[in-house]
Amino acid sequence: MNIEDRVAKRAKLIEISTIRYFFNMAREVPGAISLAIGEPDFVTPQHIRDVAKKALDEGKTGYTVNPGLIELRQEISNYLKRRYNITYNPETEILVTIGATEAIYVALNTLVEEGDEVLIPEPSFVAYHPCTILAGAKSVFVPTYEEDEFVLRADVLEKYITDKSKVLILPYPNNPTGAVMPKEAMEKIAEVVKKYDLIVVTDEIYSELIYSGFEHVSFASLKDMWERTVTINGFSKSYAMTGWRLGYIAAPEYFVKHMTKIHQYGVTAAATMCQYAGIEAIKNGDEDILRMRDEYDRRRKYLLQSVREMGLDCFEPKGAFYIFPSIKKTGLTSTEFAKRLLYEAKVAVVPGNAFGENGEGYVRMAYATSMKNLEEAVKRMKEFMSKF
Repeated sequence: MNIEDRVAKRAKLIEISTIRYFFNMAREVPGAISLAIGEPDFVTPQHIRDVAKKALDEGKTGYTVNPGLIELRQEISNYLKRRYNITYNPETEILVTIGATEAIYVALNTLVEEGDEVLIPEPSFVAYHPCTILAGAKSVFVPTYEEDEFVLRADVLEKYITDKSKVLILPYPNNPTGAVMPKEAMEKIAEVVKKYDLIVVTDEIYSELIYSGFEHVSFASLKDMWERTVTINGFSKSYAMTGWRLGYIAAPEYFVKHMTKIHQYGVTAAATMCQYAGIEAIKNGDEDILRMRDEYDRRRKYLLQSVREMGLDCFEPKGAFYIFPSIKKTGLTSTEFAKRLLYEAKVAVVPGNAFGENGEGYVRMAYATSMKNLEEAVKRMKEFMSKF
């Protein structure tokens, strides 16, 4: 028996995340400081953990309904209305998922078929392309540029649309660049979306992490866009709840009822105690968000200034917790730079080409780590950059 013939082609077509590859490499280098992984260094706030413990102590350990606890869906609905002025019926238009990543997988498997094309701005999060492949569709990568602060331009998007285009992924605030899409740019995208009858999947997992006086605009809040938008968000980044694996989809009922079937057969439901924690987070976690966001902003300013002082060009990121400096001046590829930085300076970053070909010439640095680590990492990077 040829074992290789027994593995589906779609499984062979996807690769292990380069982010995890460099994160794992860093763990093998003694004393390395990792700026590679996009995970808050904060512990989930105590009041959220206490509610999860209470749920366990009260024996709330059985299944919930597939879409998630109605109390949680109600709080998500309240939150989306309060923060972004979008209205969803908690009974029929919200689905609780195992993190935002499962939400992306479920959404694409619901919306596309063999031969359909999914438009993916680049650089962007590594999961969109593999999830598109697993859904049987084709990824079409739409470049964004540093001179535009990596904001997707409507005129560029239009050049990549064909009669097979069906879904546009809109990932703002953006991972890896930290870019935020202003409302005016979003409205121009909406015109293109309407013109070509596209469905938009918005990944808004970093919506609460925006700096410099900017404000997050949810695409579904724009004129005529609610019915053609699938909004994805979650608890991992805003509330430092990465390990809880709690996310959600908010979309029109005719999408959610089919998404729920895929979610049901894939995972059944999100973990019950995690859902109770989510209720507490979204009801009483606003101050936690502000506290963590202020600290991220302090780190953001420090790291941005530091890499510029090293001679690296870097636009000012307005959201998430990443900076995306250009390393083109060094003459190295992104991968070469990242490997040398790890082994010569013991600082782990992610090469920009991990986020698509348009990320070549850049590296992603995550400032979701302590100032002490950042200061030591900067010291090491400055010494490394002196070689160039």
